[in-house]
Amino acid sequence: MERDTLLIADDVKINRELLKDIFEGGEYKILEASNGQEAIDLLDKHKDEIVLLFLDLVMPIKNGLEVMQHMSLNGMIQTIPVIMITGEATVESDVKAYELGASDIIYKPFEPAVVTRRTQNIIELFRDRMSIEKELEKRTQELMESKKKIEQSNDFLVNALSSVVEFRSLESGEHVQRVKKLTKIMLKHMKVLYREYKLTNEKIDLIVNASALHDIGKIAIPDSILMKNGRLTDEEYEEMKKHTIYGCQMLENFKQEENEFYRYCYDICRYHHERYDGRGYPDKLVGEAIPIWAQVVSVVDVYDALVSKRVYKDSMPIEEAFRMINAGECGIFSPKILKCLEHAKEDIIAETQK
Repeated sequence: MERDTLLIADDVKINRELLKDIFEGGEYKILEASNGQEAIDLLDKHKDEIVLLFLDLVMPIKNGLEVMQHMSLNGMIQTIPVIMITGEATVESDVKAYELGASDIIYKPFEPAVVTRRTQNIIELFRDRMSIEKELEKRTQELMESKKKIEQSNDFLVNALSSVVEFRSLESGEHVQRVKKLTKIMLKHMKVLYREYKLTNEKIDLIVNASALHDIGKIAIPDSILMKNGRLTDEEYEEMKKHTIYGCQMLENFKQEENEFYRYCYDICRYHHERYDGRGYPDKLVGEAIPIWAQVVSVVDVYDALVSKRVYKDSMPIEEAFRMINAGECGIFSPKILKCLEHAKEDIIAETQK
């Protein structure tokens, strides 16, 4: 709808008539209000038609500043420019008017040529700005849709690639999806508990996706080891541990130095079996040298392994799994990870029991 209406709000009729005479017979329709409340009622009714508001500062019932406050609260000040008209201005009232979003202030008595020019300039400025904002909004929407399509494609490829490992192994095909869901739960709690890690929603989404590739290196493990139905020998276990290295070697073929997602994939793939006391593998990292995203995936991976039924073992009761992790029976985790695990416990249990 094309905005084509001027609203003149002034309690003095002669002032309204003077402004009407300037614009009557031109391209704009005219609406009048004799007090602030009438102005608000007309704004609410015709907010999509009004192109500019002439607003007196001193009026009965509600004054001009109160009208502008109403416009600010209802999002009208961004789309309807306001020219304050006053004969009793002070520096304080002028400053307040501008703070509330007035585009200009015109002092009585009116000079028709000046009023006409300043009004047209402001209307054109607002039209140009709104046109730019609409185009920017359109382009932003297009970019968001494009980004969403790319993310959906990436999700599909990551899930497909990670599923190759599970297809070859004895693990449930749902392991990757559970790791992703539990990783997201942990990270949401970590974001609240430990702001020093600066976890944003965008980072969390990237880390969750990267978690799907934690065991990608198992593709390079021989079937005789990967699918063995029973306890591995020491030699076989040492070979199985190399999946962290093999996975990183695969990822390095697609290395992207400045890509945040690549860094999460690499760190999680390589370090998700490191332990806080330095007794993990492959690099025996200690403490906070282990990236926090790898620590989160590590505890989630252990938890899911404990509570999931495999060909070679039964599932463990949930409470027993939490007890074993907290007691250090599955490797040592950081105090922060254990505290986060406790905060996330109810959500993790709810997800596990779905």
